[in-house]
Amino acid sequence: MKVNKIYIIIILVMLSWGINVSALKVIVANFMPITITSLRIFVASLTAFLILTFLRLVRLPKKSEIIYIIGGAFLSVFFHHFFLAEGLTKTSATNTGLILGLGPLLTVVFSMIFLRRKPSWIQFTGFILGTLGVSTTVLVGSGGVNGINLGDVHILLSITSQALSFILIKRASETMEPRLLTVYMLLIGSFFLFIVSLWKEPGGIDSLIGVAPSVWAVFLFSAIIATGVGHMAYNYAIGQVGPAESSIFLNLNTFFSLIGAALFLGESIVPGHFIGLILIVSGVLLGSGGLEAWLLKRKQMRSSGNPSA
Repeated sequence: MKVNKIYIIIILVMLSWGINVSALKVIVANFMPITITSLRIFVASLTAFLILTFLRLVRLPKKSEIIYIIGGAFLSVFFHHFFLAEGLTKTSATNTGLILGLGPLLTVVFSMIFLRRKPSWIQFTGFILGTLGVSTTVLVGSGGVNGINLGDVHILLSITSQALSFILIKRASETMEPRLLTVYMLLIGSFFLFIVSLWKEPGGIDSLIGVAPSVWAVFLFSAIIATGVGHMAYNYAIGQVGPAESSIFLNLNTFFSLIGAALFLGESIVPGHFIGLILIVSGVLLGSGGLEAWLLKRKQMRSSGNPSA
C-alpha cells in the first residue's frame, strides 16, 4: 500500500479517536460508567479478534508472554479505561481530549526512566511545554487552582497508566504480534472491569435497559470503529511507515477531540484551550522524538541526493 494511503488511514483513525472522546461522554452519561466500559471493551476485543482471525494471526500466548499480557491488560485497559470513565463523569470532553494529548510525551518520559534512554535538549523542552499545556488546560477548565477538577486528575491518571503500559507492550512485542497482544489485553481487561462494576455498580446491568437506540449507535461506533478497528488500523500503520512518522499524527487526535466537543456536545472552547492545545502539540512534537526523527530522515535523504527530499 502506498504511503499516502497509509497516511489517510492514520488521519481517519485520529478522526475516530477524537470524536470518540465526545462519544464516551455521551455513553457514560446514559449508562453506569464502569459497567458500560467493560461491555464496550469486550465488544472491541471481539471485533479485533474477528479481524485477526481473518488475517490468520491468532495463536495462544507462550508462558513467557502471559505476564506481559496481564500487566498490559491492567495498565492499558483496566486502569486506563477505569479512570477515563470516572473522569468523564466529572470533567468536560474538551479538557479530556487535551489532557489525553499528552500520551506520546509521557511514553517518552517513561522510556527514559525504565529503558534508560537519555533525553535530548529538544525532548526536554517538549516535556516542559507539554506540562505547561496540561496545566493551562486544567486551570482554564476548572476556573483556577482552587477549583481544580477531580475529573481532570482522573484523566491524567488514565493516560499515565496507558503510557506505562507501552513499556510492557514494547518488551512483549519482541515475540508477539502487537495486534494480537492488544486483543488479549482488551479481553482480559474487560473481564476485570466487569468484576469491579458488579461491586461498585450493583445496578449496572439494569442500566442497560431502556436506553435510546441513538445512544446504542454511539456505543457501537465507540466499541467497533474507534476502539476495535481503530487500534488495529493504527498498529498496521506503524508497521508500514514506522512509529516516529505515525506518532506525529497523534496530535490530530487532540485537535479532533476539541472540534467534536464543540460540534456534538456544544461545549465552549475559550482562548485558554487553544493556548493549551498549542503547548501540548508543541510538547508532543518535540518530546516524542518524532520531529527529530523526521528532520534526520530529511537530512539523510538530501545528503544521498534524493530529489524528492
